[in-house]
Amino acid sequence: MAPSAKKSKKTADSMNSRLKLVMKSGKASLGYKAAIKGLRSGKAKMVLIASNCPPLRKSEVEYLAMLSKTQVHHYAGTNVMLGTACGKFFNCSVLAITDAGDSDILLAGGKD
Repeated sequence: MAPSAKKSKKTADSMNSRLKLVMKSGKASLGYKAAIKGLRSGKAKMVLIASNCPPLRKSEVEYLAMLSKTQVHHYAGTNVMLGTACGKFFNCSVLAITDAGDSDILLAGGKD
């Protein structure tokens, strides 16, 4: 395994563990429409976008996040992996975090 692949797997695992902690102790809204509502109201503190999110949808979410000064993290996995990391049995291409709870995802989100 190449060193870069090992590092990306490690960061993905740490992001998944932070995401599980957010779902357990904090508040997050799954889905494109809920994320847009959170961004427009200013309640969202961070937005995660899956790697296979459609480009138009991705650019719209990034634009609204820029206007509301919200952090954006491009999740390394697909929408299936993002939904699974949240503990759900369905796909999720966009996730908005409103309250991090016990997790440090807001502090370390931009570095991963």
